[in-house]
Amino acid sequence: MDGDLQAVSDSELVARIRQRDRSALAALYDRYARSVYSLVLSIVRDRSAAEDIVQELFVQLWQYPDLYDAGRGAFAPWFLRMARNRAIDALRRRQRDRRLHERLHAVEWWTESDDPDALTVLGEEATRIRRALADLASEQRQVIELAYFGGLTQREIAEYLGIPLGTVKTRIRTALQRLADALAREREPWSDTY
Repeated sequence: MDGDLQAVSDSELVARIRQRDRSALAALYDRYARSVYSLVLSIVRDRSAAEDIVQELFVQLWQYPDLYDAGRGAFAPWFLRMARNRAIDALRRRQRDRRLHERLHAVEWWTESDDPDALTVLGEEATRIRRALADLASEQRQVIELAYFGGLTQREIAEYLGIPLGTVKTRIRTALQRLADALAREREPWSDTY
């Protein structure tokens, strides 16, 4: 860290970020990146996801420094609380995505089951999923199909399509959110009570 910024308070560094001082952001990064990363990693338990969240938090601080109000408390607890909330959101999103992933993979287009009730439920589920997939934008549908039906990793999709990995992650996240919303709006056949 720049020697002259070591003694500068967090609030003053944020004020300097508001004036677009990159060295102030670097100073805050040097002070807090390790502790923020440790906190986020303890929640999400995924190094790559933790790194992404830390990067997103510092980018957000650069883009929106006015989110921090020194009058409401010290910077460190505020920033760690933001990191915790972002990590919990990521964990919830991952759990939701995993449930949706399980639903996508549970639908077998060809099944060996002889149970007509199971076949009916699977057929109805397949119809709902196909309808939700059809409503996605083509680039979102493409990454979902490559990931879930093609078995490609996000990195492999990026290489295959010749687009940045971050773009693939955004498209998948957006598509999964739209699929989850669409499927949640549909009535589950097994939720009926008689």
